[in-house]
Amino acid sequence: MAKPMTKAQLVAAVADRMGADRKTAGAALEALAGVVADEVTQGGSVTIPGVGKITCRTRPERTVRNPATGEQIRKDADKVVKISVAKSLKDLANG
Repeated sequence: MAKPMTKAQLVAAVADRMGADRKTAGAALEALAGVVADEVTQGGSVTIPGVGKITCRTRPERTVRNPATGEQIRKDADKVVKISVAKSLKDLANG
């Protein structure tokens, strides 16, 4: 299994695809991450074509078990970020 791509490698790859310098590509990635973070924290969702959809959903209050003691604990409702991978990307990965 290949190692995950680092941020520097991602910036270099995006710069190469854009035909721009690394500074511009880095700024574009930072801007994209900022827009996604802002939208998701406000409860919205963002679809990145060819990659997937990033959403924030509320998980209801539930009972969980402490694995060390077996004790049942009530966990308050919280929010969780979900990423649904686009079908086109799944198809590419499966050949």
